[in-house]
Amino acid sequence: SDEKLDLNDSKWEDIHVITGALKMFFRELPEPLFTYNHFNDFVNAIKQEPRQRVHAVKDLIKQLPKPNQDTMQLLFRHLKRVVENGERNRMTYQSVAIVFGPTLLKPEKETGNIAVHTVYQNQIVELILLELNSIFGR
Repeated sequence: SDEKLDLNDSKWEDIHVITGALKMFFRELPEPLFTYNHFNDFVNAIKQEPRQRVHAVKDLIKQLPKPNQDTMQLLFRHLKRVVENGERNRMTYQSVAIVFGPTLLKPEKETGNIAVHTVYQNQIVELILLELNSIFGR
């Protein structure tokens, strides 16, 4: 909304509130950050041989709309910083991927493969975090 936020207000001290708001923002977009029409392409990319995965994911990201690419780069750079502070916040690459994978990347219609999709969603997010500089440059 258009209301002004005072991030110094005590109601924002709980990091879970801010993280929840961030996840809700991405969950409520009309289409996920990784667009519906690319879901299967990303899943197929993560299934490739390890050496080919990064290149395939990078190529797919370049096919997304420019606002999605820009948002994705900003979000993943932030999430990488979260992981880099893992000693304090106990967030690993895997845990961040578990939290954000299904929010950022999902099929338009859920099939009976929800558990399988979740594994791929998490692997894709984790790969991007691990290979951030290869995918987005410095």
